[in-house]
Amino acid sequence: MGSNEKWWKNAVVYQIYPRSFQDSDGDGIGDLRGIIQRMEYLGKLGIDAIWLSPVCKSPQADNGYDISDYQDIDPTFGTVEDMEALIKEAGKYNIRIIMDLVLNHTSNQHRWFQEARKSKDNPYHDFYVWRDGEEGVLPNDMRAIFGGSAWEWVPEIKQYYFHQFLPEQPDLNWENPQVRKEIYDMIRWWMDKGVGGFRLDVIDQIAKEPDNKITINGPKLHEFIQELSKETFQKGDLITVGEAWGADPERAKLYSNPDGSEFSMVFQFEHIGLDQQEGKDKWDLAPLPFLKLKQIFTRWQKELHNCGWNSLFWNNHDLPRIVSRWGNDKEYRVESAKMLAILLHGMQGTPYIYQGEELGMTNVQYEIEDYRDVEIHNVYKERIEAGYDRDEVMHSIHVKGRDNARTPMQWDDTENAGFTIGTPWIKVNDNYKDINAKSQVDNPNSIFNCYKTLIQLRKEYPVFVDGDFTLLLENDENIFAYRRQNTDQTIVIVCNFYGNTIDMPLAEECKNMEILLANYDNTEDMSVLRPYEARIYFSHGR
Repeated sequence: MGSNEKWWKNAVVYQIYPRSFQDSDGDGIGDLRGIIQRMEYLGKLGIDAIWLSPVCKSPQADNGYDISDYQDIDPTFGTVEDMEALIKEAGKYNIRIIMDLVLNHTSNQHRWFQEARKSKDNPYHDFYVWRDGEEGVLPNDMRAIFGGSAWEWVPEIKQYYFHQFLPEQPDLNWENPQVRKEIYDMIRWWMDKGVGGFRLDVIDQIAKEPDNKITINGPKLHEFIQELSKETFQKGDLITVGEAWGADPERAKLYSNPDGSEFSMVFQFEHIGLDQQEGKDKWDLAPLPFLKLKQIFTRWQKELHNCGWNSLFWNNHDLPRIVSRWGNDKEYRVESAKMLAILLHGMQGTPYIYQGEELGMTNVQYEIEDYRDVEIHNVYKERIEAGYDRDEVMHSIHVKGRDNARTPMQWDDTENAGFTIGTPWIKVNDNYKDINAKSQVDNPNSIFNCYKTLIQLRKEYPVFVDGDFTLLLENDENIFAYRRQNTDQTIVIVCNFYGNTIDMPLAEECKNMEILLANYDNTEDMSVLRPYEARIYFSHGR
């Protein structure tokens, strides 16, 4: 695995939601041994790293983002020995394992918090954020992200503790050097076990100042991150990703500074909230403003060029399936899934593939009782009580619900799609007989092989990694096209984002270029673009 300092620049990361990937023991829940069983498949795809959604020990009040022991694996997924075996097996395919770390808060079941709530004199008390008060008289009116007050009363010590998320997720006090030391020791412990990187959950919230009502981008944020990086990540050859909902390109340049003082890259979400009504939440649907999508991608591409690094993604465990969201998951499923892949992977940054995306897995339309996500059940209850039409509420859930991403991975056309021999924790998508890995791996025209080719192109052609970015046809309502250039290579990516056949306005520009990849077979005719057609043109020189 060479020690190329920036190996992650031409890497592609694959995100696994372990609960839904592969069950090895028949309990209906995916696990680490299941991932080991599927490593050959991931090796074939050609990815460089796996980002695992949280697998540390947790009461699972928030899908594992409430960690009760950073140095143990949740029994749902296996043991520390299974984790070591996974790191070793992945290494045989030159694949690194990226762990999802939550450093803003712990579970209230964590040993530190159990000690902290015993008394104000306990050495762990100051690991968390406490304020004096009396019951019913809150320190201030701050609200938690998941609703309700951000303060929780502990009668034994007559104090409130601060939590930005659930009451079961008390915030850590990063002002305390002992907290930071414990965290660094833990990270180095995982590094010694061979972990290849970390994704840092809501990392832009660690420098909170509750008295000043600051939760995000606090004054000491970058000071804390730089110390964290110096004490841990910089001691190894790691890929590190900061999740930052509050990042703009200026802040992202700090997070992903090429000098390596903070993280390898930033994960930001600006393009992800576009298809909702202005000022409303994600359930209030609106058509995608296509020109705005182009502007946002262009801004991030241009502003981070040579001074930061992007993460590129359409999907994750919280988002609906992109082929159903902005593609066409019916008659043009294969074409539109490939188009969306080509559009994203041609840009500068590290692409993330979410499990099943490479197969064109789609959203589901379940009855309310078949969903498992607490967010879905809450919004259903709230909206029905508020008098919304039931069909309208279900339509929003079908379009935007998080369980769209969490249905079991579709491996083959046998029962439960080859995910489990037991009863799956959540229903398998009904279309698994048509959409599955087994039918695609050896089919050269499959979505899987389109992704495989995109991963190879990034390694073969430096322009994918270092080329500058120019948006073409910026006001075209149908085409997303752009040019990437370095000193000796040029690529032009042309994507028809919609389902009509249209004129191809770039025929002249591309006529002497070769085609590296296209999602239709016959590409001789350069005068039109067919529905969802996508092409990557290439030439030597600028």
